[in-house]
Amino acid sequence: MDGRLFFLALVISILVLAWIGAGVLWRAADMAEIVAPIDPFVTNEFQVITVGTGVEYENPRRHGPSTAIALGEDVILVDAGRGVAEGLRTAKIPLDQPSLVVITNVLPLNTMGLDDLLFTGWLVPREAPLRILGPPGTQALVESLSAAHATGRDALQRALGLPPEGGRLLVEEVEDGFVEEIGGLRLEARALPGGPLPTLAWRFSARDHRIVVSGSGWGHDTLASFAGGADVLVHEAAYLPSVSELEGTGSEVDNPERIELEKAFHTSIEEVGQLASDAQVDRLVLVRLRPPPLFDLQFRSIVANDFKGEILIPEDGDVVFP
Repeated sequence: MDGRLFFLALVISILVLAWIGAGVLWRAADMAEIVAPIDPFVTNEFQVITVGTGVEYENPRRHGPSTAIALGEDVILVDAGRGVAEGLRTAKIPLDQPSLVVITNVLPLNTMGLDDLLFTGWLVPREAPLRILGPPGTQALVESLSAAHATGRDALQRALGLPPEGGRLLVEEVEDGFVEEIGGLRLEARALPGGPLPTLAWRFSARDHRIVVSGSGWGHDTLASFAGGADVLVHEAAYLPSVSELEGTGSEVDNPERIELEKAFHTSIEEVGQLASDAQVDRLVLVRLRPPPLFDLQFRSIVANDFKGEILIPEDGDVVFP
């Protein structure tokens, strides 16, 4: 073989092997992101992370509603929607680290990830029970979950030698005005009137900063007062078009009356800006987002009609404060 051809073949072989090796390394790194253990989440700043920014409807880009409040080693979750375990990994928070989940209300979209969080976190393993605080109805829900999983939980504990307490839930129902301090965090609950079931908004305070997290479509005036002057309001912005707006779009629904019924459960993108403006918050974080058709720019332009502060439309795992 001509020397130049041999040299060219050698170079090509080296490049092919390098390309294959790079692909293997990239794949290994990608898999490590998915399955490797996560270091404990520690922050010297008061942080808010959107663990899940979607709703109950299927959306591979957005898991169900869940917001992490963190300071030091303390991590508190507001709600635990579908896919909360995957959302925590995206946020780089170990599954066994959240010690407390506070519930806004017991609608399924807020709670369907509780057993996932409990038992997947137990495998890490979590060594202490997971605390749950929520409005009336929370205790019945949690006790039912515990009873449903009791046989499987006990068998898993015996088989793997897991810490018995780590697979259990401690539940407490709280009312309007509830206050607790955890480390450097102060959390407060405010009941939101006018809805079809008991509902709480949650306020977190630390180092002269205040964060309010809510997700219902009722109690506007009460929530605006409770969130008054906060640094951040984390709230839903539901796209709920009228039947006439859907006509000719290919998105017609079989039961158009249901859209009108859903409006009673949600704060629409046309309403949330006025809510934030009434509360005079600095930053509005829009979560509980449904799948398209709207783009971020459209959300912002609609909400900005009434709210002149900062508007964030985060992805799962984003830090939205500070």
